[in-house]
Amino acid sequence: MMRRILISGGFGYLGGRLAQFLSSYENHEILLGTRRQLPPPLWLPNATVVQTPWNSLTGLEKTCSDVDMIVHLAGMNAQDCAADSAMALEVNAVATARLVQAAVRQKVKRFIYLSTIHAYGNPLTGVISEETSPLPVHPYAFSHRAGEDAVRASHNSGEIEGIVVRLSNAYGAPAYKNANCWMLLVNDLCRQAINSGKLVLHSSGMQRRDFISILDVARGIKHFMELPLDKCGPGLFNLGGEASYYVIDLAKLIAVRCEAVLGFKPEIERPEPKPDEKSLELDFRIDRLKETGFCLSGDIA
Repeated sequence: MMRRILISGGFGYLGGRLAQFLSSYENHEILLGTRRQLPPPLWLPNATVVQTPWNSLTGLEKTCSDVDMIVHLAGMNAQDCAADSAMALEVNAVATARLVQAAVRQKVKRFIYLSTIHAYGNPLTGVISEETSPLPVHPYAFSHRAGEDAVRASHNSGEIEGIVVRLSNAYGAPAYKNANCWMLLVNDLCRQAINSGKLVLHSSGMQRRDFISILDVARGIKHFMELPLDKCGPGLFNLGGEASYYVIDLAKLIAVRCEAVLGFKPEIERPEPKPDEKSLELDFRIDRLKETGFCLSGDIA
């Protein structure tokens, strides 16, 4: 049975790779949501491009017509949110609520919302599970946290099958080189290695972060698409790679990999750690997801 899947932010970093991944399955018709009028992209010529008029409920209802599932990836990035916190709420929260409302009216079956690990706070430390109380402090985090509530409210009322996914740090090649992903740590360091032959950190690198390959992000989203409703529980899941690295150690891994693949080992530049600087442990748990049968692939593609 063919399923029509709308990916909002379909031309973005996650959206592009997810669309390519899902398109390999014959029973998926992929709709790439975007604000602009665009032709199907060269990297996915068989996709259908649909406009997402975020300020119009009627327009969004038209976008959601005959759609079976929505994966909501559109939103402002962290840098833009920091520059305009009011617009962050408008885009990441209000527009999300409007899309949920349109989806409910058009009887879309399932709505999957990609939120962020930073809903739990900053700095992230200790053991973090879905039972950990959210404490968002950055506009990127608290605007996504508000968007979560819109999805979960409709899920709890039985209007739609809503799933909120708190995602850690994704890495991997984009669907196309101009995707807005080069500010992400791993991607940025890989680009630095190519462009300058060195890796420059803006901190001591003693922070810990959880990382997950973009392939496993796509696999996880497909798992949520197919998860029986009785296994969705409260509709909230963490999605991470169970791989917590010090930033400096990750940079060293990239340098070693660069030497193996490209034949040179880039120098790492960073500020020295402060005398009183402490390294905080981080254990981002995905036990709830694993209990539904999901396993990480271990593939870094």
